[in-house]
Amino acid sequence: MGSPDLRTERLELRPVRDEDIDRILEYRNLPEVTRWLLRTVVDPVSFRAAWQRAAKAPDDHSVAVVLDGTVIGTVSLDVVDGMGQPGLPARTEAELGYIFDPAYGGRGYATEAATAMVAYAFDRLGVRRITAGCFADNLASVRLLEKIGMRREQHGVGDSWHAELGWVDGYTYALLAETWRQGRTSQPG
Repeated sequence: MGSPDLRTERLELRPVRDEDIDRILEYRNLPEVTRWLLRTVVDPVSFRAAWQRAAKAPDDHSVAVVLDGTVIGTVSLDVVDGMGQPGLPARTEAELGYIFDPAYGGRGYATEAATAMVAYAFDRLGVRRITAGCFADNLASVRLLEKIGMRREQHGVGDSWHAELGWVDGYTYALLAETWRQGRTSQPG
């Protein structure tokens, strides 16, 4: 199926194009961004090849987030099998991630884009559960995940290696489709 083309009030979410890669690397390799990523260093050639592979993968729905013609971030959404016994329905879960240019921080763009991808996953892909992880010290990510309605399901004490901080706590968040739908119908209309 591949990446969607979505529009929000202010943003376009579309498949990453080859010409986007250099722009993504500009902010992706900033120290304030790599500080919170698991892969802190990326080779541009390998990075480009990974995005090209992702564009062809049917379960990868990652997108570039575009504001007024400029790529300001990416949101990754990988559809996966959940945990279970034989006969488990396939491709019922998704893993959410995001990287944004800090120059565009504090204006709700990441929240807007992540919310659109959650809606896409539940409403169009039919997944039943979305998960996301972050370092516990990454307060911007914690706020974003909680703002979009995700619940902290796991607090791993000293379970995550951080290149600067050593062993730190990690969080896993999740959201069920039914909880998402209930939250949307209970909001004032």
